[in-house]
Amino acid sequence: MPDSRASTPLERLRTPVQFLKGVGPQRAEKLARLQLYTALDLIFFFPRDYQDLRELVAVEDLIEDEPASISGVIEQVDFRGTGPGRSILGVLVRDNQAYLRAIWFNQPFMRKRFHEGQHVVVSGKPRFEGNRWEMAHPVVDIMEMGEIPEGGKVLPVYPLTEGIRQGVMRKMVHAALDAFGSDLEEVLPESFLEQHELLTIHEALNKIHRPQAREETDVARKRFIYQELLVLQLAMSLRKHQLNDRRSAIPIPVDFRVDERIRRLLPFELTEDQNQAIHEISHDLGRTIPMNRLLQGDVGTGKTMVSVYAMLAAVAAKSQAALMAPTEVLAKQHARTLTKLLSHAKVRIGVLTGSLSDKERENLLKQVAAGEIDLLIGTQAIIATEITFKKLGLVIIDEQHKFGVRQRAALRSAGSDPHYLVMTATPIPRTVALGMFGDLDLSTIRKAPPGRQTVNTYIADEDQRAKWWDFFRKKLREGRQGYVIAPLVDETQREDTLGGVEQLLEHLANGELEEFRLEMLHGRMPPAEKDAVMQRFARHEIDVLIATTVVEVGVDVPNAVLMTIESGERFGLAQLHQLRGRISRGQHPGYLCVFANPATDASKERLQAFAGTTDGFELAEVDFQLRGPGDLFGWKQHGMPPLRIADLQRDGELLAKARQDAFSITDTDPNLAGAKWEKLRRMVMIRYGKSLDIGDLG
Repeated sequence: MPDSRASTPLERLRTPVQFLKGVGPQRAEKLARLQLYTALDLIFFFPRDYQDLRELVAVEDLIEDEPASISGVIEQVDFRGTGPGRSILGVLVRDNQAYLRAIWFNQPFMRKRFHEGQHVVVSGKPRFEGNRWEMAHPVVDIMEMGEIPEGGKVLPVYPLTEGIRQGVMRKMVHAALDAFGSDLEEVLPESFLEQHELLTIHEALNKIHRPQAREETDVARKRFIYQELLVLQLAMSLRKHQLNDRRSAIPIPVDFRVDERIRRLLPFELTEDQNQAIHEISHDLGRTIPMNRLLQGDVGTGKTMVSVYAMLAAVAAKSQAALMAPTEVLAKQHARTLTKLLSHAKVRIGVLTGSLSDKERENLLKQVAAGEIDLLIGTQAIIATEITFKKLGLVIIDEQHKFGVRQRAALRSAGSDPHYLVMTATPIPRTVALGMFGDLDLSTIRKAPPGRQTVNTYIADEDQRAKWWDFFRKKLREGRQGYVIAPLVDETQREDTLGGVEQLLEHLANGELEEFRLEMLHGRMPPAEKDAVMQRFARHEIDVLIATTVVEVGVDVPNAVLMTIESGERFGLAQLHQLRGRISRGQHPGYLCVFANPATDASKERLQAFAGTTDGFELAEVDFQLRGPGDLFGWKQHGMPPLRIADLQRDGELLAKARQDAFSITDTDPNLAGAKWEKLRRMVMIRYGKSLDIGDLG
């Protein structure tokens, strides 16, 4: 083990866990599965729950079917087979002179956990059977030596991995805290702790790992949750200040003459929400501080028209604009939409995608550099290419949740401090917006333009298939088109499955839809082939498109008003809602039928919520409640380190408070340069400097 006297506090905290008392190389390998490598990792490995041994009940005081915990010593372990593949495990626990029998059916692997003489805490619902108390399938916590329950004791319950028991984990965490806890520095000033009624770092660690009462754990957790959210919000605020203070954008003024000229090009009157978003964007564009705004709106609310307005404003100011879409299909559709919309305007449009030949790309890049392209539309090829703009004034990213923070920064750096607008059709709950996009100002469009058709949504069982396909064929014969959506390109692992596009196409072409023109579309197809299929579908040379979620975003075929989704339980709410948005684009009402076999209550609840409303904001809140922000928006995809103890869903109030405090701090000290904030600044930079691209501060 390294000589602790010759090392710094940080070096000591980075001591590998194998050198800690009670760990060793074998347990260190097991701890690595939990991503615990150093003493510091163990110290900040927080309990997931607590076992309050003050609530222990004596066996003689048990009440039938009322949950309880008893403490005792194992006197006997009995395991026997009761038939092929069947068994019963009985563990007799003595509490003073009374006994309780814990039993498990058909779980032979539990046998090796128990032996005579072990001290255990057994929790479950007791039943009085055969003149003795029993608990079936209880939760059992095996106590280590020195961990015999005492009055008033509260035991932390940690996440575990195979081969490490709860008592052993407690001992290892406590060993790390005892040996290295004093090396931890307090990053929050004393006056700040007093003002916000927060425990010191050492008080909080002792109370979270060794609480004497359950109430202590709440104040300890508050300290760490608040600190984690404060560090996140400080990173967001530093990024915002960096964008505002260190960079100077080309002002794009929008006066009444420019406004009038742009509106004449738009095909319809804008809604109140669209006008409000345009007002906010125009205000930002007119400044030399780069705009940094998120435009969110439900499917079909007209975000594209708002972005068109912003791009035309940039062109009117003799600047260039770039629009980046997540797929080549969508990028080309944006190009076609804008080309048609601006056919009478003198706006030069270029399209940069991965399918261009080397010569085509070279020519396009020369035009962009010479200022001969006003609007450049593309995919990630824009940031994967060495590109120089003559005068880039505005960057727009469509479908924000498809791109990470680093990708945003890379596109921004393609020009000289452009204004920056990102869009998403996946409505974002407020706490997620603060947590993940706290460096962006927010504009929201809720109401769709008039004339948008409703979509009738059904969740169907297998016995309703024939009826649905009768209706589907009836609408196709009336001249409509439709989609059939599968979760996978190919699924051959199971017999009789229709989970893949290829299987579905073969099945439908020889069955329910044999009289119609069918083709398939999926992500493995070359971009040019995908685009050709979509064009044939748009020209009604195809009646039904059998596809994966590649059609989820942005493909407009107004005549396509029918959709069948197979294996609906495999899709998230946001995906289902995006898919539904494909069939509300024209003058005819839409019809969607989801065939699903939900295996869990959460899956059933998700599908019921989807059928019950077409409000994407309402569905986003439901999805957030059911799945949390990590699954919903791909925290890792954005390059963000995971939150250790805070939860955006649960801790919304503390998040709002942390944001207010963070922005208040950076308003007076924009770079946290003062000695008061030195340690906190270091923590922010270590945690978020790279992922939020704020490494060049100070």
